[in-house]
Amino acid sequence: MTTLEMAEASPDRATLPIGAPGPGFDGLLGTDGDRHGFSGFADREALVLIFSSNRCPTAKAYAGRMNELQRDYGPRGVQLLAINSNDPHLYPDESYPRMIDRAAENAYSFPYLLDEGQRVAKAYGATCTFHVFVLDRERHLRYQGRFDDSRLVAKVTSHDLRNALDDVLAGRGVRVSTTRPFGCSLDFV
Repeated sequence: MTTLEMAEASPDRATLPIGAPGPGFDGLLGTDGDRHGFSGFADREALVLIFSSNRCPTAKAYAGRMNELQRDYGPRGVQLLAINSNDPHLYPDESYPRMIDRAAENAYSFPYLLDEGQRVAKAYGATCTFHVFVLDRERHLRYQGRFDDSRLVAKVTSHDLRNALDDVLAGRGVRVSTTRPFGCSLDFV
């Protein structure tokens, strides 16, 4: 049984603890039509997984900030991966064709991936759409929580994700490794 399968079988689905190895995945369909996963980013210093959504107002509010993060940190070896784990049977706006539309509308500069069966969200213990996870070079969890402290750009006072990435890339411990994510609920079937 793989790490991903063990996490999926767990009834409590607790959020992955800091320091734990990130459950690997491959073959998630991206809005670019390609399959993506850990193996495609083996050369990256850090992976940022963001559980997102097509319909969540919080996720929509962060589209520009996600592009900026990839632009600013991509040259430093960071890869952002947005993951949609919502069930399109429960919410038709979460369908793969709508994901393609959203990625195009927001000119995503990173892969936007479909998590069919919610395996990845369950493995990480994502609780909402906009839950962020940072994995270091060895793919151990170094940060989980919010992107920053406000959905409104003008009210941001704490750049939690950027601070965590700066710490990881500098090879030091993350000053604040856990924050409380906020956004729309991630409904598991």
